[in-house]
Amino acid sequence: MLSRTSEYALRAAIHLAQHEEDWPVSGARIAKSTGIPPKYLSKILGDLARVGILSSSPGKSGGFCLGRPANQLPLSQVLAPFEPFEHRRCPFGNQDCNEAHPCLAHDQWKKVIETEQRFLLKTTVHDIALRLSPGRKKRPKL
Repeated sequence: MLSRTSEYALRAAIHLAQHEEDWPVSGARIAKSTGIPPKYLSKILGDLARVGILSSSPGKSGGFCLGRPANQLPLSQVLAPFEPFEHRRCPFGNQDCNEAHPCLAHDQWKKVIETEQRFLLKTTVHDIALRLSPGRKKRPKL
């Protein structure tokens, strides 16, 4: 349900949270470690830095770090520059799908969207990074 750009933004933020001791981390290193195409990632990292989700430092030893502690960074804020959560379009093609003109699946789909939004608001980058931390024996799939 998320765009590829949003998925990559989450992967980059989680990677940074897991490698805080290495800050700043270069975009090239993030790309290599996460499997994200470098040029695509560069744009995403720039967008995240512009809105304050990340901090960046220029130069040969520069790179990126989280703009605030990972336990204070909800996933929804990482995704905000890339996902229009407040204006989700109807996945069933109804151009005028709303409370006044609902599609046939509106009530069920609304529950899915509300559950997703609750998860993204309440779950922090730290919550996910901790579950995927390199010290764990088996990494769960996202």
